[in-house]
Amino acid sequence: MFWPMFAVAVGFLGLSVLGVLAVRVFLEAQRLGRQVSDSARRISRAAEDLERASVSAARAVDSL
Repeated sequence: MFWPMFAVAVGFLGLSVLGVLAVRVFLEAQRLGRQVSDSARRISRAAEDLERASVSAARAVDSL
């Protein structure tokens, strides 16, 4: 009777560990998603700034 109870306890412990790891992976994936969206926003803003600067530079060249 000891071994079946031990097997059930070890199985429950294993499932508990997997559950905790799954929650940690989920939270880290959410954090990564936020970082990626923040980086995409920054890249978009930098591209817009570069586009405005290139238009300004082109106008300056045309005026020469």
